[in-house]
Amino acid sequence: MFKFFRSAAFKKAAVKSSRPVLQASIIPRPLLLTVGAAGAAAAAFYVLDARAGIHEWLLCPLIRTFTDGETGHKLGIELMKYGLAPRLRGEDKRLENELEPILGVDVFGYRLKSPIGLAAGLDKDGVAIESLFNTGFSYVEIGSITPEAQPGNPKPRFFRLPRDDAVINRYGFNSSGHLPVVATLARRLLGHENPETYSNALRDGRLLGINLGKNKNGDEVEDYVKGVQRLGPYADVLVVNVSSPNTQGLRDLQSEQKLTNLLTSVVDERNKLGTNKLGKKPPVLVKVAPDLTEQEIEAIATSAKASKADGIVISNTTIKRPDNLYTTDKNLVNQTGGLSGKPLKPLALQALRTLRKYTKDSDLVLVGCGGISSGQDALEFGKAGATFVQLYTAFAYKGPGLPAKIRDELAELLKKEGKTWQQIVGSDDK
Repeated sequence: MFKFFRSAAFKKAAVKSSRPVLQASIIPRPLLLTVGAAGAAAAAFYVLDARAGIHEWLLCPLIRTFTDGETGHKLGIELMKYGLAPRLRGEDKRLENELEPILGVDVFGYRLKSPIGLAAGLDKDGVAIESLFNTGFSYVEIGSITPEAQPGNPKPRFFRLPRDDAVINRYGFNSSGHLPVVATLARRLLGHENPETYSNALRDGRLLGINLGKNKNGDEVEDYVKGVQRLGPYADVLVVNVSSPNTQGLRDLQSEQKLTNLLTSVVDERNKLGTNKLGKKPPVLVKVAPDLTEQEIEAIATSAKASKADGIVISNTTIKRPDNLYTTDKNLVNQTGGLSGKPLKPLALQALRTLRKYTKDSDLVLVGCGGISSGQDALEFGKAGATFVQLYTAFAYKGPGLPAKIRDELAELLKKEGKTWQQIVGSDDK
């Protein structure tokens, strides 16, 4: 039997029977290249769509699986820096315009297309502004930026709590400094066709905020004044950060006397700036912590009014650790730093309601920030007094489709109530 398989007759039959198969498998190379290119283009089109589910359900989890928190953060910024980031398609842009009558908000003399903004901390050096606006944010805040470059705190300093959709960070104002950021922002303006038409966001219905910090050993007033001088011309909004828990002594600036002195100096310096192409100067906001007593919140409201600041962002991260965290690793939970994400929401919302009590008789604009990840969250902050809201941690977990998703959810909720966003702001106490 084995002799047959070695015989010439068998070999001849095997070769003959194999020829059609070999011939059928031969596909012209140009066709293969065309099909491959078309497949790659289709895949790229899908991956670069901010609405694609692959970001939330595959790509973001993969990044979290194979990188530590800070490496994942840097990777995301680098991709956005070079434009390798998802964006909303034309249909979403059309929908944005259709929803503007419901979601649009008038603030600081501008009109935002929606109240959905990005908080500071993600794009610290202003290198990914275009990509962030492309995902649907109406407000993008870069920073915190310190006068001189500084490395921040030693690593590791960024920790994920995925079961809680939360993170703990103690970056400590790592920053490239004012001058490199000024150079980046100046290049943006040079490349724009008609800068007279829009704000510094260079887009209709959007604003660019710049968050100012102080160096570790910097002067508590002079560092912020330098920020106004150098970065003010490129900002639609200036935010004074006195609430990061990761720079020693910074939160002491929230005391009434120190804060009044600081904000007065910053506002005075802002008043010396020239106006932008639209004849405006950037409003000054102060960003405060959620870990404050009612008396401390009242004092902050008093300082903001006395200094003629334009608004307050509430809140930054918390140094508290809520009892209802799902993460059970005590070594992780008790890492030094500020907690952000979903567990922050109750603290930030309560702080906003308290602040509203002491500011509703004024022109101060309140910005809600902390644990926002849905249209319902945004609605609650709006009713509590926030003119617009900011998110960050949820964006990192859910991916680039989140701003549009929150926008759509919020629009549906407002339609059910028969009201616009502008009508519900502060409605809880009306």
